[in-house]
Amino acid sequence: MIRLSLLAAFAAFGLAACQSTTAQAPAPQPVATATPSYVTRPDFRLPEGAGCAGEIARFRAVMDNDLATGHVTREVHGRVIADLRGPEGACSAGRDGEARGALTAVKRRYGYPG
Repeated sequence: MIRLSLLAAFAAFGLAACQSTTAQAPAPQPVATATPSYVTRPDFRLPEGAGCAGEIARFRAVMDNDLATGHVTREVHGRVIADLRGPEGACSAGRDGEARGALTAVKRRYGYPG
């Protein structure tokens, strides 16, 4: 009988502790900070153009946008732009197929769909 009374007392004490009338202060709200916008600007437009020159220009614009929005670092952007010299040279020399193949390789190297 004493065990049962003791158990009931502990249960009552536990319930009383859960129903405290002390109001808790609300959690502080995060303060807005200046962070890069990870969203493309609404006025962003891909360049037009045909053939390898148009494809290279569009990928360059995507990379510039990814740098501006913080999706790539300046270092990665610089490497991609340097790697585009090969496709640009082939395109300028009139080797469209070679340029497109090289562009696809650059895109895939950096995780962009070919």
